[in-house]
Order: sequence, then structure tokens, then C-alpha cells
Amino acid sequence: MLSTHRRCAVAGAVVAAASTAALALLGAGLPSVAPAADEPDLSRFYAQKITWAACKGDGMPKDLQCGKVTVPLDYARPDAGTLDVALARYRATGKSRGSVLLNFGGPGAAGIGALAGDGNDFMGLTNGYDVVTFDPRGVGQSSPVSCGEGSTEAFAELDASLDTGDPQAALKQLRKVAAQCAKHSGPVLPYIGTINASRDMDVMRAALGDKKLNYLGFSYGTRLGAVYAAQFPKKVGRMALDGVDTLTEPLAEQGLVSAEGQQTALDSFITWCVKDIACPFGQDSRSARQQVVQLIQSLDQDPVPADFGQQLSGQDLVGAIGQALYSKQMWPTLEGALANLVQNGDASGVLRLASGGMAMPDLPRTGDRPSGRPSPGPSGGLVAPADVPVDNPSAALMAITCADTPDRPTAEQVTRDMDKLRAAYEEASPVFGRYRLTEVLICYGRPKGTDFIRDEVRAVDTPKMLLVGTRGDPATPYRWTLETAKRLGDSAVVLDNKGEGHTGYGSSRCASQKIDAFLLYGSLPANGSSCGPEADR
Repeated sequence: MLSTHRRCAVAGAVVAAASTAALALLGAGLPSVAPAADEPDLSRFYAQKITWAACKGDGMPKDLQCGKVTVPLDYARPDAGTLDVALARYRATGKSRGSVLLNFGGPGAAGIGALAGDGNDFMGLTNGYDVVTFDPRGVGQSSPVSCGEGSTEAFAELDASLDTGDPQAALKQLRKVAAQCAKHSGPVLPYIGTINASRDMDVMRAALGDKKLNYLGFSYGTRLGAVYAAQFPKKVGRMALDGVDTLTEPLAEQGLVSAEGQQTALDSFITWCVKDIACPFGQDSRSARQQVVQLIQSLDQDPVPADFGQQLSGQDLVGAIGQALYSKQMWPTLEGALANLVQNGDASGVLRLASGGMAMPDLPRTGDRPSGRPSPGPSGGLVAPADVPVDNPSAALMAITCADTPDRPTAEQVTRDMDKLRAAYEEASPVFGRYRLTEVLICYGRPKGTDFIRDEVRAVDTPKMLLVGTRGDPATPYRWTLETAKRLGDSAVVLDNKGEGHTGYGSSRCASQKIDAFLLYGSLPANGSSCGPEADR
């Protein structure tokens, strides 16, 4: 599973599949005013202009503007319904050469909130561009999907059935969750996924007045960028992909890779922590690793109370630790939160990390607040920020993930392989293994997702694209950068960021400067060149 730019929190649980009719049109480029007889007429969507106004909501920067574009719910049947996609932008500070579109990953990360919170990271790009982002369909204000108020209990029961080694009970819970998600997600659910989000981006490009799409995508956003390059190769401008996602690995392999990567990051954190007298696990790294596992097991058996009636379980703690490990800058905060938990029984710092730290795919856990919001309406209009369901990031993550992959384990496979899978995941990580195991199962019983990404996104005929991989990335391993670059072909130029954390932009000065130089001036580093590790701050 995939994650977001450094400070965007996401999590995961729901399902969807792309429509068969829409897939028939995947290779279509920009429609003409008079479409061919066998193509739907999309001209009214490409002819629209965006009306910008100050963003509504508490804490929104005064110079951040918001708008929307209207897109077809189903690109194969554009007259069958529409939905609005929310956008936000910072205006160029000087003469603008157009827009650069940002996606913060997830899948399921709402771009508007991320740009509002992390806007300072991208001010350098306003030297030449309007910096624009969006909430993809099904996410944030753009017809948000949800699994409803009962999802917390359903996922807790799923966890319990996995713990007891009861595959049949797990399958029953997966079907229950799927039904809840379908009930609460509204009409967008069958049309969610990267294939349609990419087509939405091309509508945005036209509405922004850009002949070519200039783009910066993080983590899952690199998959979205690669799909756009395959669908609209002649519309690609300057495209930078940071924290490069796999296009081919099945969910089972992705989960193992993620567990291994996060365990490596946790080991590095513990090695750093035990050098500090304030480390709550003492000064011996082997003992500290054992204490972390024991703490998680203890909290799973006996969760501790927290604010607002919540409880902190061991798996909640795993999620919070995983989020903080996405940026080395967060290690002191993680150390303090763990110390407060271990020494004082105070879970508040850990819960703050879980709700607002680094990105990590998550499943709703015991203690999550239910959404308390109505299901999205059928109109397809934007949802007010205050009315976005609390579980939307998690619901959208799995909806998009399941729409993007054809992998579907059968009941026989789940029953046969459960013990072997559990052993493999626990070997990959005694801390994150169980947390990641659910990802192998979550699409069980769902409609098959698209084969397009795995089969067709290759050898793209586009201008050069910059792919940035970070050696110590716990979410998107560096080998994925190399594999995806090879798959995309001669257009891909790789930058090797020899640092820690998830993605390089904003955490590595070198990587940030090289990405900015490419997007602003078209200056590409040599393929295979590198950035050295950043000094500790």
C-alpha cells in the first residue's frame, strides 16, 4: 500500500472497480469538438473555465484560492451524471507560465488540506507557476466515500478473526465491510480509481488553460502520473514523480515490502533513540526492540483510555509509529509521545501522531470516531469541509486500491494460505506484519479491478520525466523507482536520493532543488545521479 507526502495522514478500507465501458476508452486523448461516432462527446467538460474564490473553512490561508471542475461520473456515458472535483491554488508571484498540478498520494489524501498545511514547501514553484492541487473523486470534498458509523466495529471484528486464525470469520467480516462501504459511499463508488482520476486531471488541465500538464506527484501520486502519461502522452509537460510506486506488484507482495521497510525504519529509530537518556526503552537496542513488541501486545490485550471516549490499542500504536517513521524530523516527537505513554499512561501524544502525522495506510481501528455524517448525496456537488466523513481517507484508500488491481483472493485461497501468510508477515516485521496482513484480504469478494495499470502502463512516448527514489524510504522502496523507470522506458530519468524518510521533496534540499529546477526551467539531472544524505537537524 502507498502513502502520501510527508505530513498527510491517510488510512484504508473500502472497495470499488472501474466500469468496463469506461475502460474501453482509456487510450483516448483530448476529444475534438466533433467527436468520432464511436466516442462520447466530452467537449462541454473541456470547454469549462474555473471560477476562483477564497477558500472557506477555519485556518485556511488567506492567499489560497478554491474552485472546482465538473467531470462525468462515467466517461463512457457523460450524460448519465456528473460530479464536481474540488481544486485549490496559490497564484504565481510573478509572470505565470501556467499551472503545476500536485497530488499528495494516499491513495485517499485530500489535496486541498495538504496544500493548505504544507504550502510553504511549494512557494518556490510559485516563481513560475500557479501551484494547484485537488481532492480526487471520492476524496475530501469531491463526493467522499465512506464506510459509515458501523465500520469501526466491523474492522475490530476482522482483526479479532485474524488473531484467532479463523479464515471463515474473516471472510464473513470482509463481506460485511464491503456491504457497509457500498451503502454509505454514494454513486461515485463504481467509478472511483486512478483510471478515472487521470481523466479528471486532463479535464483540469484544459480548464486551467494549459496545453500540457505540468505535474508533481508523491507516492501514490506517481502511479497517477504514470497512468496519465500512458493515457495522454501528447499532453505531458514537465512531470516529476517522487517516492515512486510500483505499477506491477500484487497486493500481497506490496504488503510484505511495506512491512519490511517500516521494520527497517523502526530499527533505525530505536538505534537513534537509545543514544538518548530520555528514550523510554533504555539504552540497549535489542532490549528496546523487545519492549516495543511487548508494549503493542499489552495494549492489544488491554487498551488504555484516551480523550473523547477513545481507547488506544496496540494496533493503534503501530499505526501511529508507522506514521511518524515517514519523516526523520518526527523522531523526537515520536520519542516524546512514547515516553509519555510508557511512563505516564498518557496516550494523547500518540493519538496526535495517529491523526495528524505522516501518511500511512491504515484500517479503522478500535477507538476511531465514527463519521457521524450523512452519506454523500446523489447530486455530485462539492461537500463542505466540515461534512467530509471522518473515515473518508481510509475508505478512499481501499476503494482506489481495489479499483486499481485485478488481484482477488478466493475463499479457498484465503482458507488455505492464512497460516502461511501470517507467518510470512510476522517474519517480515514483528511490529508491522499483522497490521499489513489485512491488505492481502481487503479486496476479497469485490468486483475485479482494472488490468490497465499492470498491463498497459509501459514504454510511454512522452518528454523526459524525473523519477526520485529515496534509499531509506519505508513506504516506496528504492527498487520500485528503478523498476518503474525501466517499465516507463526511455522517458524516465532517475534521481537517487541517499536519505531517509518517505519522499525527498521538502526533506532533502538537494532533491527539492533538482525537482524545482526541472519543473521551473526544464533542467534535468543526469540519469542515475544522486543526492547525498541530509545532515541531522
